Amino acid sequence: MANFKGHALPGSFFLLFGLWWSVKFVLKHHSKKLNKNGRAHHSFDQIEIIEGATKVTFAIIGILAEQFVPDGPHLYLFSGDPRTWVKLMNWQHSTMYLFFGLSGVMDILTYSPARVPLGLDRLMLAIAVFTEESLITSPCEYEFLFYFHVSNRPMLDKHIHSLLLTAIFAGAISIFLEVFLRDNIILELFRTSLTILQGTWFWQIGFVLFPPFGGPEWDENDHDNVMFITMCFCWHYALAILIMAVNYTLVHWCTRSCRRNNRQLEFRLGTWKQKCAKNDHAALLNGSDEE
Repeated sequence: MANFKGHALPGSFFLLFGLWWSVKFVLKHHSKKLNKNGRAHHSFDQIEIIEGATKVTFAIIGILAEQFVPDGPHLYLFSGDPRTWVKLMNWQHSTMYLFFGLSGVMDILTYSPARVPLGLDRLMLAIAVFTEESLITSPCEYEFLFYFHVSNRPMLDKHIHSLLLTAIFAGAISIFLEVFLRDNIILELFRTSLTILQGTWFWQIGFVLFPPFGGPEWDENDHDNVMFITMCFCWHYALAILIMAVNYTLVHWCTRSCRRNNRQLEFRLGTWKQKCAKNDHAALLNGSDEE
């Protein structure tokens, strides 16, 4: 949807997943460090299945929102006489949601009893992000979805989408590397930061191109606005890094606190068992003396 809601919806999805990953990956990392065998707790497999199902649900919501809004294509790709394409931008967004839904299905298959080969979940996610990417590879001229969003647009529109493409492309490369370097905390955190950046930047695009509260419109041919948006993009990434740092610190502090409490509990249980053993031993001695 070429409006504020059309950018706020995917922005919300990316932001929610980025915030969740900033907690999940840190928890998984600490779980592997605490286990003697160096593996994460088996409950993370169930979490991955739930995450895949959530991804599929969000994708379905996105497709339905793009197709069945009042001015949407309603599943019509072309109509009229002569035949003309119907709302291709909505179809592009629907295709983006479709591939993220397929990524969710692959997550479920990877961690379900089907047990498809590990790495296919990351590969499918990388393909979904590459599909989102607007990329032209010369001389083959492969054209992906967001390329058409920035063609024949004003200067500010082109620039603000090209900044989004930078985050998308870097995220796609990071996820593709995870296919071969699985459970690498550095790559996972890098991917997470870029996902948060995509989420907040989708919202920023909505506020700039489609002011929701009737505010003054931006001059899309003003070079100063382009310079400010570039600086604003850097601020967004700094905010993403700050969010990740705060979440990492909180998770690290909580896991250490729980581990310390468990040790104290184990120590108290051990002391209580020793006291019980001594009392039982004393009772047996007293019983033998009476006999």
